Amino acid sequence: MTELKAVHERKHVWRNEFLLIISLIVFVGVVYALDAAFKPVFTATGLLLIGIFLALVPAAIWLIFFYLQDRAEPEPKGYVLGVFLLGAILAAAVGVPLIENVFRISHWIHASTLATILGGILVVGFTQEFLKYAAVRYSIYHSDEFDEPTDGVIYATAAGLGYASVLNIQFVVSNGGVDLGTGVITMAVVALAQASFSGITGYFLGRAKFESEQIWWMPLGITLAAVFNGLFNWTRGLVVQTSISLSGATTSLWPGLILAAVVAFITSGIVLWLVRRNIQSISMQTGK
Repeated sequence: MTELKAVHERKHVWRNEFLLIISLIVFVGVVYALDAAFKPVFTATGLLLIGIFLALVPAAIWLIFFYLQDRAEPEPKGYVLGVFLLGAILAAAVGVPLIENVFRISHWIHASTLATILGGILVVGFTQEFLKYAAVRYSIYHSDEFDEPTDGVIYATAAGLGYASVLNIQFVVSNGGVDLGTGVITMAVVALAQASFSGITGYFLGRAKFESEQIWWMPLGITLAAVFNGLFNWTRGLVVQTSISLSGATTSLWPGLILAAVVAFITSGIVLWLVRRNIQSISMQTGK
């Protein structure tokens, strides 16, 4: 257990989390409205570049909020950015190849409801959540800059957004560019989901460093994040609506975005409550 300095509730962290959710919804609405109103036509290269730019916007929004508001107890900006990049590198070098090429998830995950749920948890969920955990645990975790339980949430969120950025870029590149209106919804959903489940792991990381937790503590945290990850993707598939008309089949992605926003709000709220309770407990024990 690492010695803990005097701790206090860092409200800017939670403000950043909730502002990210709200800002992404507003961002999606603006892009969708502009695309519907002007119906811009782009070249294949232009659509690809715009898609990659949009894929990076969720992470940029959170980093901007973090940089502007992290004044009372600032984290080293290079460390936060470094964990973000490490999350992205692990996604590109390990996560995506492992899930797509080794487990070949796309070939069987939709074969049945059971395959969707178990594959989403045991393959996709555990791979993604372990790599986001690893991005923090084997980098900043042992640094003196990781000096409060809340830091676990900060760095895990950065790793999660790095992972989400790679997933979104992969989505754009594999499709040779995406429709702006529907594409931006998908990318916002991915960012919200990855950031939310990272917050769970971050809470467990903060507790693991500063309290004498049992050996099963971190495996439990990763497992919970993986279960929520898999169940979210399964539920998202249920709520996304496909309708058939004379003009063909159309899919509405808005229910998926609403689900992601609700899950993000609830998850962030629960993690906030747990961290706040943890800080109060530490303050009472240390008298700080």
